Order: sequence, then C-alpha cells, then structure tokens
Amino acid sequence: MARDKIYQEEEFPSPLLQLWHNFRQSPVVMIGFSSFIFLTLLAIFSPILTPHSSIENHLDQLLLPPAWDKDGDISFLLGTDNLGRDMLSRLMHGASLTFGLSFIVVIISLIIGVLIGSLSALSRGIKSSFLNHFLDVILSIPSLLLAIIIVAILGPGLNNTLWAIVMVLIPQFIHITRNAVEEEFTKDYVLASRLDGASSLRILRYSVFPNIIEKIISYATLAQSAAILDIAALGFLGLGAPIPLPEWGAMLSNGIDLFYIAPWTVYLPGLAILFSVIATNLVGEGMRHALKIGRGN
Repeated sequence: MARDKIYQEEEFPSPLLQLWHNFRQSPVVMIGFSSFIFLTLLAIFSPILTPHSSIENHLDQLLLPPAWDKDGDISFLLGTDNLGRDMLSRLMHGASLTFGLSFIVVIISLIIGVLIGSLSALSRGIKSSFLNHFLDVILSIPSLLLAIIIVAILGPGLNNTLWAIVMVLIPQFIHITRNAVEEEFTKDYVLASRLDGASSLRILRYSVFPNIIEKIISYATLAQSAAILDIAALGFLGLGAPIPLPEWGAMLSNGIDLFYIAPWTVYLPGLAILFSVIATNLVGEGMRHALKIGRGN
C-alpha cells in the first residue's frame, strides 16, 4: 500500500512559464497574439491558400471593386488592380514578403547581435570603448535613413533590402544585449558563481542567458514591427521588392495613382501593414508588461 505524502512539495514555474502566465492575463494582448499567430500561419501557407495566382492578369476584370460593391464579383472577394490581379491573393502572398521576411530578418539580426553583444560585454579597455562610441553613432541615425543609405550602396532589390535591414538591426541587438549582460554581471548570483570557480563564458551561458532571454524576446517583437515598416517603406520608394512581387509597400505605391478611381488598391495594403504592426506591437507590449510584473514579484 502506497504511503500518503506527508509534506506538500511546492513547485515553482520556470521563468518562461511564469512569463506566459503573466502575458495571457490581458485580453487585448491575447487578441494581438492571436493575430500574430494568424499572420505567421498566413505567411507560411499563403502559396497554397491563395484562390488565384498573385501575378496572373485577368484582362477582362480590370479594377474590379470588392465583392460587397454592387459592381463586384464574388470570384474576386477584394477586387482587382489595374492589371486585373486578384487583390486578396496578392495580399495573402504579400504576408510572406512583408511580415514573413521581417521575422527572418529579426531572427538573423538577433543571433548575430546577441553573440557580438554578449562577447563585447565581457571585453574591457580600448575595444569596449571603441564599440560603445561606434554603437552610439550608429544608433543616433534613424533606422529607415540608414537602411536607405545601405540600399543605395548595395543597389535596389529585395535581397539587398533585407540585408540592409539586418545591418540596421544588428547594432540595436548588440546594444540591448550588452546592457542586459553587464547588468546581470553585477548581481550576487554571478559573484557566487565566480567564487565557485566558473569562467565568464560558463556564467554567461548557464546563468546570465536564462535571465535575459525574456528581455531579448520582448525587444525582438518591437524590432520586427520596425522591420515591417522598413520593408514596406523601401518597397514604397521602389527600392525593395521588384515588380510584380506583391509586397505590401510596393502595392501601396502602385495604387497611389489609382486612389480616386480604385481606392481599394491603396487602403487594403495599407490596412494590412497597419494590422501587422499593431498585432506585433501588442505582443511586444504584452511581453514588456509580463516582464514588469515578473520583476515586481
């Protein structure tokens, strides 16, 4: 016969579970998180979900209004553009180019920036001073302006746009990681690890990283909203995705001349950009709020 437990064992959730518990307390944040998941799934599966090809021309259906208009057609739910291309298919495919690529850009920037920022936090002397001044100069330049300068050097195109945004975001991740690591290295648990004989790299890997990962993830969501706007802005300026790729910023630029006769060609991609930025910012705000609650507890 098994013995009953005399003492109740107290279980403490991991930092990530505690963060999730704090994160899901706000209904507005959960709406943003659900929208973020929807955009992520749409970016992944849009090639197989689109009802039409995003670049196929329907010359007999030029500037067709959305289906709820009296002149609309249910076959083209959100209407067509000046070349007869289905707006719904282009918006769905554009989620892969604007939202999906922003996610990839942030991941690449995060990996490189965290590695450099972590190692730079352990450096001292001239190298540390030079890096600090260099980062101050880079971060003082607006990210979009810096991206335009880099694209002007590399040349227009979607690939160069993505690399330009990566190079813009890397210094930001270096800065946030460096400050977070330096702050953790001043705490008592790091001193205890040093007294046990642990090296700085071992402390960084096993003690510091688990305590700053939430802060880095929180900043990554804000960096993604900036990346979405930068990709769309460069596409709007004609420096990003080439014709006929349905990147949301490029779609917005192509529809400007048609605004008075076919306003859906402008406000639909504009709303898509707004929706993705708001969803991403809500997730980032929820992360910051959850981290604040966790620190308060």
